[in-house]
Amino acid sequence: MADETTDNGTAPAAPHPVPQVHAVAGHAAPVPPAEPNPTRWGRVDEEGTVYVTTPDGERKVGVWQAGTPDEGLVHYARRFDDLRTEVELLETRLGSGAGDPKHALSTATQLRDGLADAAVVGDLAALGARIEQVITHAEAALASAKQEREQARSAAVARKQALAEEAEKLAAESTQWKAAGDRLRAILDEWKTVKGVDRKTDDELWKRFSKAREGFNRRRGSHFAELDKQRAGAKARKEELIAEAESLVDSTDWGPTAGRYKDLMAEWKAAGRAPKDTDDALWQRFRGAQDQFFARRSAAFSERDAEFAGNAAKKEELLADAEKIDPAANLDAAKAHLRRIQDQWDEIGKVPRERIRELDGRLKAVQDKIKAAEDSKWRRTDPEAQARAAQFRERVEQFEAQAEKARAAGDERRAKKADEQAAQWREWMETAENAIADR
Repeated sequence: MADETTDNGTAPAAPHPVPQVHAVAGHAAPVPPAEPNPTRWGRVDEEGTVYVTTPDGERKVGVWQAGTPDEGLVHYARRFDDLRTEVELLETRLGSGAGDPKHALSTATQLRDGLADAAVVGDLAALGARIEQVITHAEAALASAKQEREQARSAAVARKQALAEEAEKLAAESTQWKAAGDRLRAILDEWKTVKGVDRKTDDELWKRFSKAREGFNRRRGSHFAELDKQRAGAKARKEELIAEAESLVDSTDWGPTAGRYKDLMAEWKAAGRAPKDTDDALWQRFRGAQDQFFARRSAAFSERDAEFAGNAAKKEELLADAEKIDPAANLDAAKAHLRRIQDQWDEIGKVPRERIRELDGRLKAVQDKIKAAEDSKWRRTDPEAQARAAQFRERVEQFEAQAEKARAAGDERRAKKADEQAAQWREWMETAENAIADR
């Protein structure tokens, strides 16, 4: 074609006119094979010159002297069919996706550019249209491949940017040292699998990721260095606590020592963790001292509980005797009996804690019964109460006498008033006498 150029920008040589081939939309018409009927597209003249027929007229393609003219046409037709087969193979491979579009484009372009000088006999116009179709297909495939590569590159860049950002976030914020370290290693492994990023962008992103990873490692190193320092202090503190715990093992001051062990446990927890290779051993020593003390205390308490249980049995015997006391029969004897029981009660000593309320309650019930009888007797013999009742009785008698005298004198008003006063004092007298009787 007149407007074709070579790769370096110069126009190709064209000693013979190029067939006027135009790309057609869709599929080009099939290229008929030349060998079955080569005379449709060429001839051999009397001197043996071979010509091919094109849309622009005949073109000389060679000279045939080796045999008959028909054999010459078949020879050049076979060469055409070879080109035809090559073009069809390019097209088939492109269509299947197995072919390299760049190689196909280069080959098809060479075939197209050489078609004007090709020493072949066949339908050059149809072959040219087919070649143009291959070129169009190859260019489209190249453009698609380029777009796919660009999309893949954009996706790869985006993925590495996301990985770099995640690494930066971990480096700046995370205190989950193991999980974050594992994640950074996973990011590095994934980073190596992400391909297609241009070198400049890849270098920039790698610098970000590498800087983040180094920053995380520095921060983690500082954290564990400080942690080692704290654990060394915790170890020293725990050794002090162990020394005190071991010094209390033989104590018999059970309550205060048990309280101190409780405080030591709280201080142990507050001390933090010692280095891993020593923390368990320190704990075993500390716990061993505690166990030894509490085992001794438990044995002592078991012995004490046995003694207390015996005391409880003795007090139950006293209670059985105390609960038989009848203060109504003889109050003084009942009080003396109770005093003897109380003296024995105190001599017996302590009982199990869970029995104290029950046993003391039963004894108190006996004490309350005797005291109630004593109080009742006192109220019945209370001189003040007797005198108060006698005073009320005297006042009743006075007002009754006044009423009788007024009625005899005919002064009914004064008699009625005296009767009312006598009734009021009688009510008070009866109340006082009833109170004495109820005692």
